[in-house]
Amino acid sequence: MAYISPMLTNIVTAVKKASVNLNRDFSEIEHLQNSVKGSLDFTKIAFDKIEKGLKIEFAKVMPQMPVVAANEKAPKEGLYICFSGIEGLANFAHGNPEFAISAALVNETTVLAGVVYNPARDELFFAEKGKGAYKEGFRSHERLRVASRQELEGALVAIKPSTSDAVLSAKIINNTLALTHDMRASGCVALDLAYVASGKLDAVIAPDCLPASIAAGIILVKEAGGMALDMAQTDTRTEVVSKVLNSGNLMAVSFNLSQKIAKILK
Repeated sequence: MAYISPMLTNIVTAVKKASVNLNRDFSEIEHLQNSVKGSLDFTKIAFDKIEKGLKIEFAKVMPQMPVVAANEKAPKEGLYICFSGIEGLANFAHGNPEFAISAALVNETTVLAGVVYNPARDELFFAEKGKGAYKEGFRSHERLRVASRQELEGALVAIKPSTSDAVLSAKIINNTLALTHDMRASGCVALDLAYVASGKLDAVIAPDCLPASIAAGIILVKEAGGMALDMAQTDTRTEVVSKVLNSGNLMAVSFNLSQKIAKILK
């Protein structure tokens, strides 16, 4: 584990310690599915608990580091941690294990390190700028690489529908199906990005994202050899991650498919 810096080790430690209660809460969700109100109330409590727990754990290992939750305002300059306590909240509320904690170390608009952890499956993905992306293993960690697919035919693309534009969502879904013949909508963009980094998905198209939901996933994809692009970009040969974080309109893909995936949005 020599390639994991002390800073990234601290992030992993905080995420794992805070996740213990979240995993316990998820186990209780199944027993509440016959009560809609009970399930919603329990989910809100679990969400508030994981946000508080993450802040406590981050404060223990990095006491001087500013820490901001998904809906909180980030500092304008300097280092800080941003996190999404339950990315894929609707899945969590329905007892679906497709959810994750997403946490990233950011310097203004540069993502330096990121962790995506699904406690329900005990899957942890991590990356650090210039040091590669990995999936945690028991004896050794698995180096991640984006898929090498060259054509859209047979590609598997994950879609996050827009929360504000139903017309845009329909366009993305219809064009994706027309060009690739298959798509997924998991409800957890952080895990989708981890799976692009792992080569399990070929691309993610995700409008209307909060920075804390995608920052960790972005560095996973980039360190696995992929690209993080703004959906409005016309030139897909270069990345401007600051633009992606500011707009929240993300397209994550391998270089091989970047121009072809961009056709979905035209």
